[in-house]
Amino acid sequence: MSKIKILIADDHAIVRAGLRQILSEQKDFEVAGEAEDGKEALEKVKALHPDVALLDIAMPKLSGLEAISLIKESAPKTQIVVLSMHSKETYIQQVLAAGALGYVLKASPSSDLLEAIRAACRGEYFLSSKLRTDVICAYAKRQKSPPTVGGYDLLSEREQQVFRLVAQGYSTGQIGDFLCVSPKTIEKHRTSIMHKLGVHDRIGLMKYAIKIGVVDPALW
Repeated sequence: MSKIKILIADDHAIVRAGLRQILSEQKDFEVAGEAEDGKEALEKVKALHPDVALLDIAMPKLSGLEAISLIKESAPKTQIVVLSMHSKETYIQQVLAAGALGYVLKASPSSDLLEAIRAACRGEYFLSSKLRTDVICAYAKRQKSPPTVGGYDLLSEREQQVFRLVAQGYSTGQIGDFLCVSPKTIEKHRTSIMHKLGVHDRIGLMKYAIKIGVVDPALW
């Protein structure tokens, strides 16, 4: 029986060490590597091809939320479980929408984390036992509802990625590095985004992102 390969991504070394200890005690788990920020997590996923990436949300260089989106784009077979201290429904919805299958609170028992990883490998959703189980149901229901066409909905998938990164304060060069495209291409996307949303600068983009809930100020 092959083991489940796991990548641990958290900016605290003590947390990573604790997680490695917990996961290494499971006969069906193998810790494939570690990352201390979102950018390194993305690079490690591409290099190691883990079955599951275990991510924190609030990481430097590239947030866990954006790392989820980029990992799913570059390595769709890698499933994602988020381990976070945040319990607001808004955070959970954003994580699920980005492509993660699991959301576990850091205050939860280790059994929740182990089950979340195994569930993700089966392609199943899992929420920490301390979270309301109807969050997934509500999310799934919204996904099936006819979408309303607004400014954000008019953006392409790539433009939405650029929009979120700009709103989070990343520079044109950083965004280009994350998405593996030239700064000139990012500027073209930025111009298109501003035109479609009717905003004129980074502050306007940030306010718009907070207003529609794409970026939660409490996370950054």
